[in-house]
Amino acid sequence: MALDVQGTDYLKLPVGTTAQRPSVPASGMIRQNSTTNNPEWWDATTSTWLQFSQAAGYSINYLIVAGGGGGGYYVGGGGGAGGVINGSTSLSSGTAYTITIGAGGAGASASLGNSGSNSAFGVIGTAIGGGYGGAYVVAPYTGVSGGSGGGGSQTQAGGSGTSGQGFAGGSGNNTGAYAVGGGGGGAGGVGQNGPTNTGGGNGGIGIPSTISGATVYYGGGGGGGTNGGLTSTGGNGGGGAGGNTASLSPTAGGTNTGGGGGGGGNTAPQANSAAGGSGVVIIAYFGSQRGTGGTVTSSGGYTIHTFTSSGTYNA
Repeated sequence: MALDVQGTDYLKLPVGTTAQRPSVPASGMIRQNSTTNNPEWWDATTSTWLQFSQAAGYSINYLIVAGGGGGGYYVGGGGGAGGVINGSTSLSSGTAYTITIGAGGAGASASLGNSGSNSAFGVIGTAIGGGYGGAYVVAPYTGVSGGSGGGGSQTQAGGSGTSGQGFAGGSGNNTGAYAVGGGGGGAGGVGQNGPTNTGGGNGGIGIPSTISGATVYYGGGGGGGTNGGLTSTGGNGGGGAGGNTASLSPTAGGTNTGGGGGGGGNTAPQANSAAGGSGVVIIAYFGSQRGTGGTVTSSGGYTIHTFTSSGTYNA
């Protein structure tokens, strides 16, 4: 039997959230999705709900930042920044993508440090956690490799970065009047080697990204610790500063920046190093909201999903 609807008024569709979709959908079903504020239809060929103006997939830009490494204990190297991945891809509508946010590596007290944890966006990509800084009194004194490498202590080298995600940490220095740690590597540059008779090496720089609407720097390396009176700085974008003997404790990497933690000084409690910052995943696409998950904002015509904790992106 044919249904012929005429007139110039409207036809009202059933309205419900994404969670209220029919449990057993069938070809020909249409509804208004109150979660995405768009009408949608069931495509039996792909077994997905599609928006009326939407094909089976859509393009996105993404940023994945891993957790930064913790700094090294007692004149230790700075923690390396978490690895950073920028890219673009197409997602399949109706598919759920697991988002993992890496934690920053914890600071160290009389022990070796802790690397940051990986962040991941489903099968799209995995950013590697930053390596931790070497400790002056705990062998092997070298910085540890990661997304970006941790700075070294004594005269040892910093750890290596991961190709395409970050850079190496700087070497420590024990040849002058003061022992100093190397700066942790950043997503945009290597950590500074520990200078002679000064503060520790500065952290490597972060990289700029406008995916969230404003220019933000991610993944600065943590500053190296120092036995001198001066302090070292963390790389721009969230890297922590190193401690020193002037009652200045090292600082932690910024939350959701992937910044490395500062290395410790040579007196307690300043000798205890600082933690790395946690990571973040950001997804952006042009036009009105299509997916769900994370904190949703908009800027410049783009819809932006920001994940500061692990969850699911439903395309």
